[in-house]
Amino acid sequence: MTYALEKEGYEVISAANGLQALIKAQKGNPDLIILDVMLPGIDGFEVCSRLRNDPQTSHIPIIMVSAKGQDSDKSTGLKVGALDYLTKPVDNSALLGKIDVFLQGKQHFQQQTSYE
Repeated sequence: MTYALEKEGYEVISAANGLQALIKAQKGNPDLIILDVMLPGIDGFEVCSRLRNDPQTSHIPIIMVSAKGQDSDKSTGLKVGALDYLTKPVDNSALLGKIDVFLQGKQHFQQQTSYE
């Protein structure tokens, strides 16, 4: 996944665990977060929830990815604030399409709020 994103010109910042993901998101203010559910320490659901409840990161679009593909897992991911939930193995073209949509939506929202 990292290779496919970098090949498309995206800068990828990786985190080895949930705590590192929180810190990097807060310090780096990324345009979008792709978040795995199964992370050591703090799981992806909790990371997503914390990012959504933090005014500094609440605006960042989050796509969750996981090998956990049950409806209850997807539902939990969306409830804690992910905009989408993809099951592994992730189709790179589908992921890239979703990234484009979410980044365009974020850009449109930022333009709207700058006019107000």
